[in-house]
Amino acid sequence: MMTELPVNAAADMSLTTLITGASLPVQMVMAILLIVSIVSWWYIFIKVMTIGRAEKEAESFEHTFWTGGDLNKLYDGLSAGRNKPHGMSSIFEAGFKEFVRLKKQPGLEVSDLMEGSRRAMRAAYNREMDDLDSHLPYLASVGSVSPYIGLFGTVWGIMNAFRGLANMAQATLAHVAPGIAEALIATAIGLFAAIPAVIAYNRFSSSVDRLAVRYESFIEEFTNILQRKS
Repeated sequence: MMTELPVNAAADMSLTTLITGASLPVQMVMAILLIVSIVSWWYIFIKVMTIGRAEKEAESFEHTFWTGGDLNKLYDGLSAGRNKPHGMSSIFEAGFKEFVRLKKQPGLEVSDLMEGSRRAMRAAYNREMDDLDSHLPYLASVGSVSPYIGLFGTVWGIMNAFRGLANMAQATLAHVAPGIAEALIATAIGLFAAIPAVIAYNRFSSSVDRLAVRYESFIEEFTNILQRKS
């Protein structure tokens, strides 16, 4: 229940005072939203690095692949490397490895050879897409749910503020303003958590979709190359 505030306390509308003076449920909402926002920014940082690396790797591999070099040398270079291939190079390695393995089997039809290589590339493609899509559902959830969590804190705070006015003989704006202000901070924090998450989700989803198209195009083109080699 809200009690009548002294004049100097009612006039103190600083952000720190409003947060520390908020009721416990509103403070819990603020704390949850703050934690959610910190985790969101951490995931945003991770996705910027992951997607940026995937785009650079795709550019580099496509340049190397389409220069017309020997595929066996390209495969050996990837297999002998210290780092595990990622992105398009991982798809190439999986497809070419399966192609070489199946080609050694006598009496195998070309269609079976191509189907096996395609399945290996599709499996590698799915693994890469899972890695690129990771954390995006979290950002989508934060973007859609955070404003409602903040709104819950606001509704609770305003309800608590007006309920406290019932004990006052004469209610003035100075008495109700701090309670309403501290309640509205919960909505502001909810928007602060949601807006970056929505922007990041839309940006990352667009980048992942473009990479998916590039990967799928490479699978089709590489399958045609393998078919000619078989």
